[in-house]
Amino acid sequence: MIRALTVRQPHAAAIAYAGKGIENRVQRWSYRGPVLIHAGATIDKAAKKHPPMAAVIRGLQLEQRAVIAVARIVDCHADDGECTPWSLPGHNHYVLQDVTPLPLPVPHERGQLGLWFPPAELVARVRLQLDDATAARLLDEEAV
Repeated sequence: MIRALTVRQPHAAAIAYAGKGIENRVQRWSYRGPVLIHAGATIDKAAKKHPPMAAVIRGLQLEQRAVIAVARIVDCHADDGECTPWSLPGHNHYVLQDVTPLPLPVPHERGQLGLWFPPAELVARVRLQLDDATAARLLDEEAV
Protein backbone atom coordinates (compact mmCIF):
# COMPACT_ATOMS: atom_id res chain seq x y z
CA MET A 1 0.00 0.00 0.00
CA ILE A 2 1.24 3.46 -0.89
CA ARG A 3 2.59 5.73 1.83
CA ALA A 4 3.01 9.48 2.07
CA LEU A 5 5.96 11.48 3.32
CA THR A 6 5.65 15.04 4.54
CA VAL A 7 8.67 17.13 3.59
CA ARG A 8 9.26 20.77 4.54
CA GLN A 9 9.70 23.31 1.81
CA PRO A 10 11.95 24.06 -0.04
CA HIS A 11 13.10 20.42 0.18
CA ALA A 12 9.79 19.13 -1.23
CA ALA A 13 10.12 21.41 -4.27
CA ALA A 14 13.72 20.28 -4.78
CA ILE A 15 12.51 16.66 -4.83
CA ALA A 16 9.62 17.40 -7.19
CA TYR A 17 11.32 19.79 -9.62
CA ALA A 18 15.10 19.84 -9.16
CA GLY A 19 16.38 16.27 -9.04
CA LYS A 20 16.83 15.96 -5.28
CA GLY A 21 16.92 12.16 -5.24
CA ILE A 22 17.81 11.83 -1.56
CA GLU A 23 15.61 12.53 1.43
CA ASN A 24 17.54 12.84 4.69
CA ARG A 25 15.98 11.46 7.85
CA VAL A 26 17.29 10.52 11.27
CA GLN A 27 14.86 7.62 11.61
CA ARG A 28 15.15 4.45 9.57
CA TRP A 29 12.22 2.62 7.95
CA SER A 30 12.11 -0.73 6.20
CA TYR A 31 9.47 0.49 3.73
CA ARG A 32 10.40 0.53 0.04
CA GLY A 33 7.85 1.46 -2.57
CA PRO A 34 5.60 4.25 -3.81
CA VAL A 35 5.27 7.43 -1.81
CA LEU A 36 3.31 10.65 -2.16
CA ILE A 37 5.52 13.69 -1.58
CA HIS A 38 3.49 15.98 0.68
CA ALA A 39 4.76 19.54 1.12
CA GLY A 40 4.30 20.35 4.78
CA ALA A 41 3.00 23.43 6.51
CA THR A 42 6.38 24.82 7.53
CA ILE A 43 9.26 26.26 5.55
CA ASP A 44 12.91 25.64 6.38
CA LYS A 45 14.00 29.28 6.16
CA ALA A 46 17.69 28.45 6.59
CA ALA A 47 17.57 26.10 3.59
CA LYS A 48 16.02 28.83 1.43
CA LYS A 49 19.08 30.99 2.13
CA HIS A 50 21.62 28.26 1.34
CA PRO A 51 23.08 29.28 -2.06
CA PRO A 52 22.71 25.90 -3.85
CA MET A 53 19.08 25.54 -2.70
CA ALA A 54 18.32 29.19 -3.44
CA ALA A 55 19.54 28.74 -7.01
CA VAL A 56 17.40 25.64 -7.51
CA ILE A 57 14.15 27.02 -6.11
CA ARG A 58 14.37 30.50 -7.59
CA GLY A 59 11.09 31.20 -9.32
CA LEU A 60 9.32 28.13 -7.95
CA GLN A 61 6.12 28.52 -5.99
CA LEU A 62 6.61 26.69 -2.71
CA GLU A 63 3.29 24.96 -2.26
CA GLN A 64 2.42 24.04 1.30
CA ARG A 65 -0.02 21.49 2.72
CA ALA A 66 -0.35 19.68 -0.58
CA VAL A 67 0.86 16.59 -2.41
CA ILE A 68 3.14 17.83 -5.18
CA ALA A 69 4.78 14.64 -6.50
CA VAL A 70 4.83 10.87 -6.48
CA ALA A 71 8.05 8.85 -6.22
CA ARG A 72 9.46 5.49 -5.17
CA ILE A 73 11.70 4.87 -2.18
CA VAL A 74 14.10 2.27 -3.55
CA ASP A 75 16.89 2.18 -0.99
CA CYS A 76 18.17 3.61 2.25
CA HIS A 77 21.71 3.77 3.49
CA ALA A 78 23.40 5.31 6.48
CA ASP A 79 25.61 8.34 5.95
CA ASP A 80 28.65 7.15 4.01
CA GLY A 81 30.05 10.54 3.17
CA GLU A 82 28.46 12.82 0.64
CA CYS A 83 26.72 10.42 -1.74
CA THR A 84 24.99 13.36 -3.43
CA PRO A 85 25.10 17.13 -2.97
CA TRP A 86 21.72 16.79 -1.20
CA SER A 87 22.96 14.32 1.44
CA LEU A 88 23.33 15.43 5.04
CA PRO A 89 25.97 13.97 7.35
CA GLY A 90 24.71 11.80 10.18
CA HIS A 91 21.38 11.04 8.49
CA ASN A 92 19.89 8.07 6.71
CA HIS A 93 19.71 8.75 3.00
CA TYR A 94 16.48 7.54 1.38
CA VAL A 95 16.99 7.09 -2.34
CA LEU A 96 14.07 8.34 -4.44
CA GLN A 97 13.48 7.29 -8.05
CA ASP A 98 10.74 7.81 -10.62
CA VAL A 99 9.95 11.21 -9.14
CA THR A 100 6.92 12.53 -10.98
CA PRO A 101 5.69 16.06 -10.21
CA LEU A 102 1.93 16.52 -10.32
CA PRO A 103 0.57 19.07 -12.81
CA LEU A 104 -1.41 20.67 -9.95
CA PRO A 105 -0.83 20.37 -6.20
CA VAL A 106 -3.43 18.26 -4.39
CA PRO A 107 -4.32 20.05 -1.15
CA HIS A 108 -4.13 18.03 2.04
CA GLU A 109 -3.98 19.96 5.29
CA ARG A 110 -2.44 17.44 7.65
CA GLY A 111 0.84 15.65 7.17
CA GLN A 112 2.68 13.60 9.76
CA LEU A 113 6.20 12.94 10.87
CA GLY A 114 7.65 9.86 9.23
CA LEU A 115 5.81 7.77 6.69
CA TRP A 116 2.03 7.75 6.90
CA PHE A 117 -0.91 6.08 5.19
CA PRO A 118 -2.74 8.59 2.99
CA PRO A 119 -6.54 8.35 2.91
CA ALA A 120 -7.96 6.61 -0.17
CA GLU A 121 -9.66 9.84 -1.23
CA LEU A 122 -6.28 11.64 -1.39
CA VAL A 123 -4.70 8.83 -3.41
CA ALA A 124 -7.69 8.95 -5.80
CA ARG A 125 -7.25 12.72 -6.31
CA VAL A 126 -3.54 12.20 -7.03
CA ARG A 127 -4.38 9.32 -9.39
CA LEU A 128 -6.56 11.66 -11.49
CA GLN A 129 -3.43 13.62 -12.44
CA LEU A 130 -1.43 10.61 -13.64
CA ASP A 131 -1.76 8.74 -16.90
CA ASP A 132 -2.50 5.01 -16.62
CA ALA A 133 1.07 3.86 -17.23
CA THR A 134 2.53 6.25 -14.67
CA ALA A 135 -0.13 5.31 -12.12
CA ALA A 136 0.60 1.62 -12.69
CA ARG A 137 4.33 2.20 -12.21
CA LEU A 138 4.10 4.49 -9.20
CA LEU A 139 0.92 3.53 -7.42
CA ASP A 140 1.22 -0.24 -7.88
CA GLU A 141 -1.91 -0.38 -9.99
CA GLU A 142 -2.52 -2.44 -13.08
CA ALA A 143 -2.58 -0.39 -16.26
CA VAL A 144 -6.11 0.09 -17.56
